[in-house]
Amino acid sequence: MDYTLSDFDFHLPPERIAQVPLAERSASRLLEMRGNQLTDRSIRDLPDLLRAGDLLVMNDTRVLHARLMGQKETGGQVEVLVERPVSETDVLAQVRASKPPKAGSRFVLENAITVEVLGREEEFFLLRFPADALDLIEQYGRLPLPPYIERGVVEADESRYQTVFAREKGSVAAPTAGLHFDEALLATLKDKGIDTAHVTLHVGAGTFKPVRVERVAEHRMHTERYAIPQATVDAIAATRARGGRVVAVGTTSLRTLESAARFAPLAAGSGDTDIFITPGFRFQVADLLVTNFHLPKSTLLMLVSAFGGMDNIRAAYRHAIDHEYRFFSYGDAMLIHRQDLL
Repeated sequence: MDYTLSDFDFHLPPERIAQVPLAERSASRLLEMRGNQLTDRSIRDLPDLLRAGDLLVMNDTRVLHARLMGQKETGGQVEVLVERPVSETDVLAQVRASKPPKAGSRFVLENAITVEVLGREEEFFLLRFPADALDLIEQYGRLPLPPYIERGVVEADESRYQTVFAREKGSVAAPTAGLHFDEALLATLKDKGIDTAHVTLHVGAGTFKPVRVERVAEHRMHTERYAIPQATVDAIAATRARGGRVVAVGTTSLRTLESAARFAPLAAGSGDTDIFITPGFRFQVADLLVTNFHLPKSTLLMLVSAFGGMDNIRAAYRHAIDHEYRFFSYGDAMLIHRQDLL
């Protein structure tokens, strides 16, 4: 079917957008969607909604201090949002300035780092740092909260905009479904016989890039780096062998698994993915999905519509708005059962 952008639009009252995290990670609400059946629950109910032998697959990426403010050599203001490192000293980044910077020009970021513009690659600029870029970004940069959080970064965000299992530095946005899991919930899941495994997908700034074409099929996704360890491949195989289900925690985990299994059996390794999941996609790995509520007209809303069914998702989002669920990164969650398995 030839979907249009308006097929994925809905009205979201601004007050439904969560601006701050709840006092406790696992205090979030959970809307369970099984086909057209909706049940209001809590994230703390998750151990009872899953079965012994199921496997949760989580994204262990860690959010970088990827936003840096500074000045051009001419004195003009500049804002840099690092997209991803491409070598020890070089990064791709979005640059906001009064005029696009030219190759050979320099910025001074955070009154501490002089970076050189090497060139441009589509919407990104290639910047060279004077030493290890990740180290300098972590030392001097700022946490990049999403644009719909309309406040400055506070100290609590340093921990709350990271998952408790974040390990691999590389993202400019958190894998937000994982933010609901605290150590107590993970321990309860383990006690119930529900295993966990990890993948890594470094979320790029393109995750917030709006879809600018009316025909959805014409949209081109940004590229993100992922890795799947052998231990996770083995855990998924063992889960299948015992009749368990694979539960993707977040759209990033799901995109990682489905990217790696798209054209061949799931195998360990790393690569780049620009997978674009829309209704009609044939899922190979994930049986259930834990995910937050997503923006209107977004590629993530298209993904969950593919997984749970367009009409079901529309009804679930209407229910969530009517019942005052909290939306987006610091908001509540859904547990979606894959529609073709019901």
